[in-house]
Amino acid sequence: MSAGRSAASGEARLAALDAEVAECRRCPWLVQWREQAAREKRAAFSVQTYWGRPVPGFGPADARIGVVGLAPAAHGANRTGRMFTGDRSGDFLFAALFRSGLATQPQSVSADDGMRLRNVRITAPVHCAPPANKPTPAERDACASFLAREIELLPHVRVVVVLGAFGWQAMLTTLAGLGWTVPRPRPRFAHGTEVTLSGPGGRSLVLLGCFHVSQQNTFTGRLTPAMIDAVLARAVALGTG
Repeated sequence: MSAGRSAASGEARLAALDAEVAECRRCPWLVQWREQAAREKRAAFSVQTYWGRPVPGFGPADARIGVVGLAPAAHGANRTGRMFTGDRSGDFLFAALFRSGLATQPQSVSADDGMRLRNVRITAPVHCAPPANKPTPAERDACASFLAREIELLPHVRVVVVLGAFGWQAMLTTLAGLGWTVPRPRPRFAHGTEVTLSGPGGRSLVLLGCFHVSQQNTFTGRLTPAMIDAVLARAVALGTG
């Protein structure tokens, strides 16, 4: 198969997975919650039509860098239909991706705002907005097959920036299930942690820990622009160097 056909096939398979994610109803409680949030809305968005469905990953199939978050926000991605779009956490993340050359715009406000990602794919271990932005382990496990398939459909990814401990544990569990060699005891999450894992077929992957871009972290200074810029610079060096 030519490189062009292979790339097109990869994009098609990833698009098919994204479409499947968007139709998922595995967790009745999360379905109820996300749809209730879409009906009740936040006053600032009262005239908007919410997405109100699971939110697929965002970014090209040939990406060499991954970003793994937590779950969609009820009035952010659950409204816009695009990961990290339309809330303060996303504002912080996309500004950092723009500074690093990985995004074409410093802010993402809607799924049709023209934002494009360069060499990076954003996803999450849970695709539905959970109450209080706190998904449960059971909800993570119900969504786990999507993350596993997404990893397999991103063969060029060399490094993954993991935002927070929840995503860190989800990545280690998913990779172990896919046959990757995960050290025991498992590496603990911390900002700046760097772990290299070996996978099937001689593939290797570097996990980089980064505090989550939640307002709790960014408003208090626990995570600063300089801190996330340093992690993304390392990701670019490892992923595209």
